[in-house]
Amino acid sequence: MGFFASVADVTEKLASVGYLASPAVATTVFLADRLGKPLLVEGPAGVGKTELSRAVAAATGARLVRLQCYEGVDESRALYEWNHAKQLLRITAGQDENWEETKADVFSEEFLLPRPLLTAIQGDEPTVLLIDETDKADVEIEGLLLEVLGDFQITVPELGTITATRPPFVVLTSNATRELSEALRRRCLFLHIDFPDAALEERIVRLHVPDMDETLATSVVRVVGALRAMELRKAPSVAETIDWARTLLALGAQTLDEDVVRESLGVLLKHQADVLTAAKRLRLDSVLR
Repeated sequence: MGFFASVADVTEKLASVGYLASPAVATTVFLADRLGKPLLVEGPAGVGKTELSRAVAAATGARLVRLQCYEGVDESRALYEWNHAKQLLRITAGQDENWEETKADVFSEEFLLPRPLLTAIQGDEPTVLLIDETDKADVEIEGLLLEVLGDFQITVPELGTITATRPPFVVLTSNATRELSEALRRRCLFLHIDFPDAALEERIVRLHVPDMDETLATSVVRVVGALRAMELRKAPSVAETIDWARTLLALGAQTLDEDVVRESLGVLLKHQADVLTAAKRLRLDSVLR
C-alpha cells in the first residue's frame, strides 16, 4: 500500500505540512510512490529538494532516514560496519570455544551497526530514505546504491542478502555539480525543481508568514525574483525569501523602500560581492512598478 491515493492527495497532504507542490512535483511524487521507484530530484540549491522528502515523511507519518553524501563517504558510513569493540569482547569472553563457534556468533546481527541504507532496508514501518546531495559523493558510492535502489536489498557477505520487507520511499537529491551515472538514473524517476514562479512563491510566503500584508508579500517576491535574475554567486533560496519576509515584519516595515532593503540584504544574500552587486543594480522603482 502506497502513501498516496492520487495526485490530488499528494498536493493536499504536502500542503498540510507546509509544502506547496506544483502539479509537476505532485505528479512525479505520486508516480514514484505508485510505481515503487526511487525519485531523483535535481535543481539549484534552495528550491526545496531536501524539504520535499521531509514533507513526504511528515505528511504520511513515516520515519525519515537520511544519508548525507560528501566526498569520501564509504560503505561503512552508508551501509553498515561491524562493532569491532563488541566483537573483541565477545572473542575474549569465549576463549575456551573453538573459532568456528566464535566466528558464527561475532558475525551475527547483534554485532552489526546499520548505517542509513541498511537502516532503511531493515525497517518494517513506513520509511522515507533521503540520499542527500548524491552528486557530492565519489563515483564509487553509486555502485553501492545500485543494489539498494534496484532490488531494495543489501548483501552482507558474512550474513547473506537482507531484503526489504517494506521498501522505503527513496528520494535522491543532486545539485548537478557532477554528472550521475546512467545506471543510477535508469533506476529512478526524474524531477527537476527550479525556483517557483512568482504566484507560487507568494503563496508559500503567505502560508509561512500569515501576518504579512498581501501587497508586501507581492513586493517581497518581486524583489527576490529581481535578485535571482542577477549574476550572483548564490541566488536567494525559497527559505531565505521566507526569512526575509519574517525579518521585514520584525522590523515593522509596511512597505519596501531603499533603506529597509539595503539594511536587510544580508538575510537574502550571503556573500559580500552579491550584496554589492545587488546594492548597485537593484532598482526598486522599476521592480515594484
